[in-house]
This record gives sequence, C-alpha cells and structure tokens, in this order.
Amino acid sequence: MSAERGDGGRPARVYAPDFLTELFRNPLEPGYVAAAERKRRNPPPAWRTRSARSVSLVVLVLLGFLLAVAYRQTMEEEPGRSQARSGLVEQIKERERQTDELSARADQLREEVGRQRDAALSGSTAARLRDLEAGTGMGRVRGDGVVVRLADAPGDADAVTGTGAGPPQVLYTDLQGVANALWSAGAEAVAINGQRLTATSTIRSAGKAILVDFRPVTGPYEVAAIGPGSMKRRFEQSRIAALMREVADKTGLSFGVREVDDLTLPAAPEPRLRYAEPPGSPSPSPSGDRSASPGPSGSGTSPSPSGGGR
Repeated sequence: MSAERGDGGRPARVYAPDFLTELFRNPLEPGYVAAAERKRRNPPPAWRTRSARSVSLVVLVLLGFLLAVAYRQTMEEEPGRSQARSGLVEQIKERERQTDELSARADQLREEVGRQRDAALSGSTAARLRDLEAGTGMGRVRGDGVVVRLADAPGDADAVTGTGAGPPQVLYTDLQGVANALWSAGAEAVAINGQRLTATSTIRSAGKAILVDFRPVTGPYEVAAIGPGSMKRRFEQSRIAALMREVADKTGLSFGVREVDDLTLPAAPEPRLRYAEPPGSPSPSPSGDRSASPGPSGSGTSPSPSGGGR
C-alpha cells in the first residue's frame, strides 16, 4: 500500500491488489516465465530436438514390443491354464462322487448295524435307543414338517440408480438364524440340504462357500425340519422370518416357507467320541521321604511342590 499527498495536505491512500487477485491475474511463477522467455530468445539447436524425438520414438517402440510379447505369452499359456482348471474341476467332481458313494455305503452299514442291534436287544430297550438316536440326530426320522427355501438373487443391480443393491447371496448367518428359529418353533429334527444338524453341528463360511459340519452346501438352500403342526405359524412369526422377508423384498433374494407331509431326514454321521482318562499316578520322591499325615488335632505337615514343608 502506498500513500500520496492529496488536497488539504492529507495523504491519499492507494491500495495495491491483494494476493489472491494477483494470483488469479498472473498464475504462472515468475521463474517459469523467465525460463520460457529465455528459451524463446535462445532456442535449442535442431540436432538436440531431433535427438529427443528419436529417443522418445525408440522408447515407444520398445514399450509396444514388450506389450506385444507379454500378450502373446499370455495367450499361449491360456490353453494350459484352462486345461489345468478343467482337470481340477473334474477331480473335484470325482471326489464328490466318491464321497457321496461312501456316504450312501455308510448309511447302509448303519442301517444293518441298527437291525442287528435291535435283534440283539429287547423290544423296550431297542425302542428307547431309537428314540435317543432320533433326538440326538444319529437316526433317520420321518414325519410332517416344514421346508424353508433360500436362493441367491440374480445379479442385475442397476449400476446408475443402485436399484437392487445389497447382499444378493445367502449368507451363512441366514442359515444359522433360520435353523435356530426352527428349533425355537418346536422342531424335533433339522437338516440343511440333506445334512442333519446335531448339538455339535457348525454352520460356517470359507470364502464364498458355506460349510455345514465342514461339508460344502450350494444354493438353493433348503432347511427342512420335522415338528408339530404349529411350527410353520410360529416360525413365520419369528424375527428371522420377518428379516428374511425384508431382505428378499429389497435385494430379490428368494425366501419361502411351505409345509411338507411325510418328510424324511437322514441320520447324521457318527461323531468322533472323546474319552476322559485319569491322570497318571505321581512318581515317588527320589529321596524316599514320607509326608506326615495330620493327627486328630489337625497338626501335621505335608510336602509342598518344591519338597519343603510350610
């Protein structure tokens, strides 16, 4: 800001442009302006300009050559990867088929063991054992029940408006909630896609796969339960049923409940039992010292873990 003398002897104030006004008026740094002016006055020689252009052209040609080589190698390796992927898929399908055959064989052997056991036991004892197996999931059961069906929603969400946005897949927590709600509604036996649930069953996720007792299940998912006639009404009044209906309305996920007559649920695999064993007897002291037993008055000492009395 500068000041000059005006009429009457008083200084007249003159305001210089502020910083922002000057920045918008002259946005370029003065040093860059000076460098551009020097380059305009003293242009570089023609050979330097031609050299720079030649180097740029060579670099572009090398980059294009490298990209072409990488693309060709990728396309040449694609059939091998596809073949390896197809081989892995075939191996997985073969292992699944073998697992299904072994499971069916195990069910047949289990039924044979049950018939032999029933023949060896008395009538009341065999009936009591069958009731326990049905309650614990170790035996096959039949009866009227309910089937809850859940299926993934189609992935057709609008990328602009977001219509249909949300989790379109069935989560393992959804199956957990449905199974627990069916138990609360009075279910006596529950199975997910043919996998019978017991007191030690687990429903987890591994990546995008859902595991029931460490065996993968795929959609659509059917949670079948055998129970009283009021089970369907009580389940539909549960919190999880209301939540799944809301999710189905918002995301397009499929959710339905229906009653089924004469439903059959398979038996669960035999559990791996664990038995408790008593700890080994303590080894005698190397010094052979005997601890004194307390007398009638309660006096006496016993050795501490370190071997000394207290």
